[in-house]
Amino acid sequence: MKLTDTESILFDLDGTLIDSVPDLAWAVNRMLSTLGRETFDEETIRYWVGNGAQTLVMRALSGKREIDEEAFDEESFNRALALFLDAYRAHLSKSTCPYPHVIETLDELKKRDYKMAIVTNKPYEFVAPILGNLGMKEYFAFWLGGDSLLLKKPDPAPLLYACEKLKISVENTVMVGDSKNDILAANACGMQSVGVTYGYNYGENIEKYGPSVVIDDFAMLLEVLP
Repeated sequence: MKLTDTESILFDLDGTLIDSVPDLAWAVNRMLSTLGRETFDEETIRYWVGNGAQTLVMRALSGKREIDEEAFDEESFNRALALFLDAYRAHLSKSTCPYPHVIETLDELKKRDYKMAIVTNKPYEFVAPILGNLGMKEYFAFWLGGDSLLLKKPDPAPLLYACEKLKISVENTVMVGDSKNDILAANACGMQSVGVTYGYNYGENIEKYGPSVVIDDFAMLLEVLP
């Protein structure tokens, strides 16, 4: 299936454009070690990524993906979050890298004059340094973090805001992401979407959430876009 009438593309970041789990896992375990708590292997932490820093820290403190936010003491949680953010800030791009074919595909999309932006649940302060370190800033008109607006994915608000900022209609925009949060946000505002199968969707099949198109390799975007 081909997408239709696309003029702009919104991209998720972690799990879609870049594999950031190695650095996130390092920061999570640094936080847990400082607190004298059990650490976890990278593959376990991989299933906790995707809903922003606060949720990641809650999952790490709980030792599981399903959490009860009411169970956390505010002062203790805020200390843990600060430790995580400080650790991650110092280790943003040590092992993080673009997925295969991302740079080449972004190059081609830029040549085709698509307007491109990033809509991620990662804290805003980390997006620009990572893009800069990986040589990817030039491709995007702007980026939104999980704390840029009051609401984040799976709420459609960031997608609608991005369309307004790009001056492109929802109907002429596509959301590309690896997580149900990306697809649910797109579905909620009637936007076309592309689900990638290689990211961090908590072990679930991305097709379950009804993306317009599913791809196994980022380069396949060039085949499904008009």
